[in-house]
Amino acid sequence: MGKDERYQKLRDIIKIYLPEDVSIEQISEESHFTEELNINSAHLVDIVLDVEDAFDITLENDDMDQMQTVKDALRIIDLKINK
Repeated sequence: MGKDERYQKLRDIIKIYLPEDVSIEQISEESHFTEELNINSAHLVDIVLDVEDAFDITLENDDMDQMQTVKDALRIIDLKINK
């Protein structure tokens, strides 16, 4: 799976949890989950669980703490996949 495919898969997960006032077009690699996309902490946990399932990886608490932006999430996914 290439980087673009991973990004698209992650966008598909994130869009489910976007509040009504945020559109999918607003998701970019630089987007901050809570500050720009207005995703609350409960939905962040759901995103983490969905990412684990979709990419067949396990995220530790440290990984979740570092996952502030979409780019952070992609970097962590890449690290876990390539282990």
